[in-house]
Amino acid sequence: MSETDTGAADTGPFAEQQRLFKLLSQDTRHLIIQELLGHPAHLMSLAELEYMTGKSQAAIKDQLETLIDAGLLERYTYEPSEGTRDLPSQFYGFTERGVEVLHDYKYLRGLPVARALYENTRKTEKIERHESAPRPELPDAVADALEFDEPDLDAIDGGTNR
Repeated sequence: MSETDTGAADTGPFAEQQRLFKLLSQDTRHLIIQELLGHPAHLMSLAELEYMTGKSQAAIKDQLETLIDAGLLERYTYEPSEGTRDLPSQFYGFTERGVEVLHDYKYLRGLPVARALYENTRKTEKIERHESAPRPELPDAVADALEFDEPDLDAIDGGTNR
């Protein structure tokens, strides 16, 4: 019988880290987290997640529920868009606990890269419409944790084109 069959691994000193590592390392969940980090508003509709991850909505929904149950993500609703045909009203984004876990596991270091990848991905008209749709506000602590300074590319160009 293995350690996990006996439950011993679930109670050891590293049980929480092991659980979080498994949670973050599953392929679809990892992609969802990466795409949310790269999105300019850090809130994405199901259609945006489907397009950007290349996974089915059913697979994404299952993994979103897992991340919500773990307290890392939350479903945010933008009520003025409810019932509007072309605009999403449901979005997924991080919770305060979610950004704490991402900080602890060094995911937030990758924010600039995730943003660059997101911005350089070609999007369909529908996805561009979803991307520019109005959204609810993230809690201040979450929004602050996901902020990073964009590099000043004009200063870089100014130094190399002499």
